[in-house]
Amino acid sequence: MKIISSTQLKELDKYTIAKEPVASIDLMERAAEELTRAITHRWDTSFHIVVFAGPGNNGGDALAVARMLSKQNYHVEVFLFNTKGKLSEECQTNLERLKECGSVYFTEVSTQFDPPVLTERHLVVDGLFGSGLNKPLNGGFAAVVKYINASKAQVVAIDVPSGLMCEDNTYNIRQNMIHADVTLSIQLPKLSFLFPENEDIVGEWQLLDIQLKKDFIDTAQSPYYITEEEEIRSLIKPRKRFAHKGTFGHALLIAGSYGMAGASILSARACLRSGVGLLTVHVPIHNHDLLQTTVPEAIVQTDIHDHYFAEPVDTDRYQAIAIGPGLGQEEDTALAMMEQIQGCPVPLVLDADAINIFGTHRNWLSRMPKRCILTPHLKELERLIGKCMDTYERLTKTKELAAYLQSYIIIKGSWSTVVTPEGNCYFNPTGNPGMATAGSGDVLTGILAALLAQGYTQEDACRLGVYVHGLAGDIAAEEKGEIGTTSSDLIDALPAAWKKLTETKGRFTKE
Repeated sequence: MKIISSTQLKELDKYTIAKEPVASIDLMERAAEELTRAITHRWDTSFHIVVFAGPGNNGGDALAVARMLSKQNYHVEVFLFNTKGKLSEECQTNLERLKECGSVYFTEVSTQFDPPVLTERHLVVDGLFGSGLNKPLNGGFAAVVKYINASKAQVVAIDVPSGLMCEDNTYNIRQNMIHADVTLSIQLPKLSFLFPENEDIVGEWQLLDIQLKKDFIDTAQSPYYITEEEEIRSLIKPRKRFAHKGTFGHALLIAGSYGMAGASILSARACLRSGVGLLTVHVPIHNHDLLQTTVPEAIVQTDIHDHYFAEPVDTDRYQAIAIGPGLGQEEDTALAMMEQIQGCPVPLVLDADAINIFGTHRNWLSRMPKRCILTPHLKELERLIGKCMDTYERLTKTKELAAYLQSYIIIKGSWSTVVTPEGNCYFNPTGNPGMATAGSGDVLTGILAALLAQGYTQEDACRLGVYVHGLAGDIAAEEKGEIGTTSSDLIDALPAAWKKLTETKGRFTKE
């Protein structure tokens, strides 16, 4: 699913009006019908509806919704804010239709606003400002927003919570944004919905399809996408009848300093649960017996050092290498890692301490091989790009780093994001807060190593890897609950996740 900008959303409306063709007021009516349907599905007539409408088309939507709710026997009160004495054409038309309705308590606010009492049995419909907003709210509108936020009423926002901009809110005023319980987004999500700092503003968001022209969306230029299941299914390579373990590649995992053997175990188990043919795990001497016992399917190779990685490994036998989980940051380890990856002839995943080493040796970044996959969590990422004011700035800087390194960066977290060297950003929809647990990133590293060893491209491995990682987390949380889920549970759920994604594909040949 493509995410387009607020400017493109406006053009999408115009394009639909011209090409369908449909009158603008009729398109607004179509949107209002979907909005009303969504509201009545969630809130019954026991709620007192208070509609706050602005002077533009978002306000026009709100007035149309007020009329439709009134006809369905809701008690509706409307406040139309027309402080400049000028409404959009569609807003004016819906005002006239609302007045003809006759069963709605209506107040037009031009100067002084006498706010209504809002209780927990009130539902506020926020139609003050929509996706076209390009500057922070201030003055009277900011006061209205603060009043609504301070009330006990539930809030449903039309398209976008008033005050929130669709993309960049770095210099916005957060206290002057509506805090919605539910946001009913027209046709497509907005980029800012996917940022953690906006969670309490957007609330739960739901997409409403009003049949805007798909061909416009398909051809619109945008670097932002939400990955969908059907895309992921299409990436998975079917297994042929005469395949053998050599068909599915040999991966090398360099991980686990002394005391951090668990990271190497989790990563190794995830790799083996993701279809790799062979796996070699390179560990310090003191971790050898533990790995041999806990992961019997893996080949265990020991380093020259008792406690940490200190000597590079010959890579001729391998189709993919992953370095970093529990690796440690000893200076010997850092030097060995750089020697290992320079001129590395096979696809490479860098995670955890491998990334941290670059964070403390920033001048080494230029020596990183191209087409690597980096999997930082937020703190690890900040060691590479510096501190950021918000997610939009972090995303912008990550795109710059991916372009500089000509590598793939997976920003781990809710809506884990695959950033490509070309600047495309793929937001992953699977996963849940139960995955916020030690070792979850090690599991992802193992999945990625397995996919690369099987011959997936770096981009496909990233998108498929984060999706199945999150899906396994969802399956685990369904069984264990979010609070009780551990990283081992994610690994145990991987077979079910892979099965779910492949159950409709042909067994031996491509469909």
